[in-house]
Parts: sequence; structure tokens; C-alpha cells
Amino acid sequence: MPVWDDLVGQEKVSEQLAAAARDADALVTAVAARAPLPEASKMTHAWLFTGPPGSGRSTAARAFAAALQCVSPDRALGGIPGCGFCDGCHTSLVGTHADVEIVRTDLLSIGVKETRDLVRRAQLSPAGGRWQVIVLEDADRLTEGAGNVLLKAVEEPAPRTVWLLCAPSIEDVLPTIRSRCRLLTLRTPPVEAVADILIRRDGIEPAVAAAAARATQGHIGRARRLATDPSARQRRAAVLKLPLRVDDVGGCLKAAQELIDTASEDAKQLAEEVDVKETEELKAALGAAQGGRMPRGTAGVMKELEDRQKRRRTRTQRDSLDLALIDLTGFYRDVLALQLGSRLAIANAEAEDALERLARGSSPESTLRRIDAIAACRDALDRNVAPLLAVEAMTMALRAG
Repeated sequence: MPVWDDLVGQEKVSEQLAAAARDADALVTAVAARAPLPEASKMTHAWLFTGPPGSGRSTAARAFAAALQCVSPDRALGGIPGCGFCDGCHTSLVGTHADVEIVRTDLLSIGVKETRDLVRRAQLSPAGGRWQVIVLEDADRLTEGAGNVLLKAVEEPAPRTVWLLCAPSIEDVLPTIRSRCRLLTLRTPPVEAVADILIRRDGIEPAVAAAAARATQGHIGRARRLATDPSARQRRAAVLKLPLRVDDVGGCLKAAQELIDTASEDAKQLAEEVDVKETEELKAALGAAQGGRMPRGTAGVMKELEDRQKRRRTRTQRDSLDLALIDLTGFYRDVLALQLGSRLAIANAEAEDALERLARGSSPESTLRRIDAIAACRDALDRNVAPLLAVEAMTMALRAG
């Protein structure tokens, strides 16, 4: 199965990447044979993958990395790199290839130190003789200083190094960096395509897959979690009840607190298993006896791990809260569709009674103001406003309409 099959609803992007992978393979082959280099090539040293959340930016970058490392013998017979079966493809996709560095962060930002380590890695020659590939899945989380460090590496790349940067939009990356990258823009996958891949890849029942894909409006990762995790479905159902609970000030404040508590609990559940495993592995690496005290001089290392875990929990909580706000936006979008008599498919069909009730009891203008209030809350959270204050302001605005 070719690596491009993982790109759901991205036929144009798949074609561009496949063409670049063919040219990259021809370039490596020419260098190895000391033959003249191809004059025209669709391959370049830096790529920027942009697209809305759930469009598959990191999936596209990983697929391209695998195609660049493909060692299938079919290439010599005219086959397209990226077979999906050879050792190069497999290890690239699972993250164990020696020449593919996949970088993602559980923290709120990527700092200068981490970026300098990446730049040093990028200067190395490929261990396998093909390409040194750096996949930076959260390029939008680079601090300004980290972006400037990365800029120099992109300006003066090593001969066989490829940078694959992923960000929601070009505005999330420094202009000086994006001007040196080839831009690929992914679209939101069609709902039908997301449902199809959930059925084929994950073995999910067609009705459940269709409902999850429709509810998340084409977000592949969220659709998969919604279809496979009952607790995720319960949390989403609770969020969709919020618009009916903001009739008075007390209801607004209570709904805001419950939304924050739900996000905190979700973050705690996601972090607990990872935190315990990380702590035990570090203790073992530092030579702590089973159930005994830590060796001298290791307190600082343990404190650094605790701080990193705390920052990760903060990001996880904000991500969970942001997902709830996205679900809430989708709810009011459905209300607006009913008010305007739109034929667009309703994403939250399971809450149709509540949608019709709100649609009859308010105007399209007030629904738009409520959608704006949710967007303002998300912006406030991005600016590090205290989550409870931001959500309380939003629920009061939802009540006012």
C-alpha cells in the first residue's frame, strides 16, 4: 500500500509530493553513479505543510519522508518511491529510521535550545546514504528566537538535508522562513472520505464512523478518537448541553466551571500514564534502587522532569478546552444553518431537538454574535488569559446573545 494512501482527500498534494519524490530519487541515483544531475527538479530542501486542524499535515510530511527514504527495487523499473512496504518506508512511518527525525512537542512552545539541537542534527550526513529528513510537526510553536535559529539552517542547508515544517497557516511561521520553503496547502478532508478510512483502517462500524466524521467535520484524528473512545463521546455530549444551561448568571458561571473541570480531568487522564512511565524510566536510568532513595545529585534532573510534565499538562488542558470550544462552535453553526434554511448537513444530528429549540428562540444575528464570543474566548486562551475568566466571559456572552 503506497504511503500516499494515508493522505485522506488530498489528491493534488499527493501528486506534487510523488513527483518531488521521483526527482529526489533520480538526484540520489545520479550522485551515487557520478552521473550528470537532472536539470529540472521538483525537489527542494525545505517544505511548509499548512492546512486546518485535522487535514493531515503531519501525515503528509511523514509520507513524504518515507518516500524520500524508499529503497524498493521497483524504483529501478519505473515505480514511484513510497511503496509503503520496504524497510525505508516502514521505519520512516513508525519513527525508527536513523535519518528521519520527527519532532513534536507536548509543551506550549519550542525553544532555542531544542532548535539548536535540531540544526546540529541537520548538518550530519545521512547514515543510510539518502536524505537527512527533519519533520517539525509543530513549527507554529517555535518561539521567535527559535525561529531565527532555524532560519539560518534553512538559508544554508546541508546538501542532503530536507526540512519538512508543519503549521496551520503561513502566518504561523516567520516570513523569512516561509519565503525559503515550498508551500503545500492541505484542505479539510470530505466527511465521506474520513468515514471511509475509519471503516477501512480501524474496522469501525459504518454508522459510528459516519456519525464521528460528520460530528468532527472532517477532522481525522478527532473523528477516530470520537469513534473509539466512549468517554470522548460523553464529554462531547456534555459540551453540547451547555447552550441550554446559560439562562441566568448562576447557570453561566456553573457551566464555565464545569467546562474547565472537564478539560482538567481529561488532561489529567491523558498525562497520568505518560508521567508515571517517564518518572520510573528516569529513576531507573539514574540508578535508583527499587523502592529506594534517589542517588545524590539527581534532584535537579527530577525537578526538570516535573517542570516539563507540568507544562505538558497545561498544554493538554488547553488543547482539550479548545476542542470543546470547537464542538460548541459547530453546535451554533448548525443553529445558524437551521435559521437560514440551509441545506448543509447538520453535524450534530443527535442534538437536533436542542438545535431547533435555539433556532426558533433566537435570530441569526444573535447566533453569529455567539459564534464570535466563542472565537474571542479561543483568542483569549491563546494570549494566556486565565482559562476560567475567559470561559466565564464567553458563557455570559452566550446568554446575552
